[in-house]
Amino acid sequence: MNSKVENKINKWSTFENLDKDLKTELSTLNEQELYDAFYKNIEFGTAGMRGILGVGTNRINLYTIRKATMGFGKYIISKGEKACKRGVAIAYDNRHMSYELAYDSAKTLASLGIKTYLFESLRPTPELSFAVRYLHCFGGIMITASHNPKEYNGYKLYDEKGCQLVPGLAQEVTDYVNEITDELSLTNENYDPSLIQIIGEDIDSVYRESVHSISLNKNVVKDNVKIVFSPEHGTANVVLRKLFEEAGFDLIPVLEQCDPDPDFSNTKTPNPEDPRAYELALEYAKKYNADLILVCDPDADRMGVGVKHGDEYQLLTGNQSGAVLLNYVLSQMNLPENPVMFNTVVTSDLGEKVANSYGVDCEKTLTGFKFIGEKVAKYEQTHEKNYVFGYEESYGSLIAPFVRDKDAMQACLMLAEAACYYKMHNQTLVDVLNELYEKFGYHEETQVALTLKGSEGAIKIKRIMEYLRNNPLAEISGVEVVKIEDYQKQKIYFKDHEEELVGFYQSDVLKYYLTDRSFIAIRPSGTEPKCKFYYCVVGDNMRDCQNKTNRYQEAMAKIYEQFI
Repeated sequence: MNSKVENKINKWSTFENLDKDLKTELSTLNEQELYDAFYKNIEFGTAGMRGILGVGTNRINLYTIRKATMGFGKYIISKGEKACKRGVAIAYDNRHMSYELAYDSAKTLASLGIKTYLFESLRPTPELSFAVRYLHCFGGIMITASHNPKEYNGYKLYDEKGCQLVPGLAQEVTDYVNEITDELSLTNENYDPSLIQIIGEDIDSVYRESVHSISLNKNVVKDNVKIVFSPEHGTANVVLRKLFEEAGFDLIPVLEQCDPDPDFSNTKTPNPEDPRAYELALEYAKKYNADLILVCDPDADRMGVGVKHGDEYQLLTGNQSGAVLLNYVLSQMNLPENPVMFNTVVTSDLGEKVANSYGVDCEKTLTGFKFIGEKVAKYEQTHEKNYVFGYEESYGSLIAPFVRDKDAMQACLMLAEAACYYKMHNQTLVDVLNELYEKFGYHEETQVALTLKGSEGAIKIKRIMEYLRNNPLAEISGVEVVKIEDYQKQKIYFKDHEEELVGFYQSDVLKYYLTDRSFIAIRPSGTEPKCKFYYCVVGDNMRDCQNKTNRYQEAMAKIYEQFI
């Protein structure tokens, strides 16, 4: 262990006013655990700061969050008195310490003379984005770890447009944060309580009204479609159930998962990307013979979907539900001039094909909905194109941009409407998906996420990416690679030449295009200790896709297994 890390540990160990729970934890950690907790300062990633709750500079705790908020506050002060008066909206989810961290953030900003609007109780992430815009705030803070396990919490920052900070703005804030060398010395005891305004139903009602406004077929028959819903113990419970009641849908809540339990006691995982998140909802669906299952992650920006098709329930991936939702929206709306849809470089190409069939352009962004939000803001200013839809493979989409983040409330309401509409035409959402496959080719999208924790894991992930970069793949499982995009070097490599990769921020991502129209993308996660491999495979039928996927995954495994 180097002296810099030892000094940090000693500083925390001897700090008299250290939180007693953190002090107890500190005394129980072994050498490797201590190193992982202190070897670096927790950083902003794809979706803000996210990490394990606990003691240390590389953990989420009162001191690291206060440091981040103090840096954010100094950034706001640098923008002038008007920015301070416009203030910051703050919301939080159901996780351990979420309320405490949100309230402490409000006090920290108030101690700097900055106005804050603090939600009275837990609220969805998209409502926080909405509140920033509705209240004309200068920024926002969301305390959440999204879909991560119960040991995690996190901190998302928003700009005045209600969008998470893109790299340029995030770096400005980070510079102010890094000026603070002693997070333990920070205090907010002399804050002005008059600068903290509690908000709640006054925002809720306007947000719900805005969500209802996205409906494309308000008169669809709703009473013959049963919908099972789980908020996975999170923030969607009150808001979504109220939305569906007002809209007249037949909603059956999974009651055991409606309590805002920070331990997620009645679900194996709060992540709708994981089939285990649906186990109890599937029991409800079979009991009530439901047509549709909707599952939200704890901060309600992601939506998972299960569909009754025949006698079985089929869980849709984020790529599949996104393509079906996109198709419904484009088929029912009056398209504006120069319409555009956004998705990411790791999202299936199926959505682009659907969009193009309606005369809608598709533009790609890096992973992270902030990049889609940035694109929305750009075209709002230039009027070159008009936004109609945006989505990521990670179960997040946005229909109307009065929110500038993934919005599961919008997605759930629109998908429920789509299910009712298609049932009137004797179809399920799976029938619609199969029609898209028939029209645009069969696609299978899978992901392999290598979990490599701690400082040793970070080194392994770095070695994997370095190897792939230094040893360009000419073929994968016997199928020729026709193009490689390197978003870190910002180059496109062809067989006989290279080109500049333009229009993207620098990012540690590699993407391989194959002759069979499939692609494989690799990127370290910005929010979890994982290296993710994305497979978008195109084939003649689903069996063909599955066989190809297995071969591609085996070929890539032979490469990365030598490093883990």
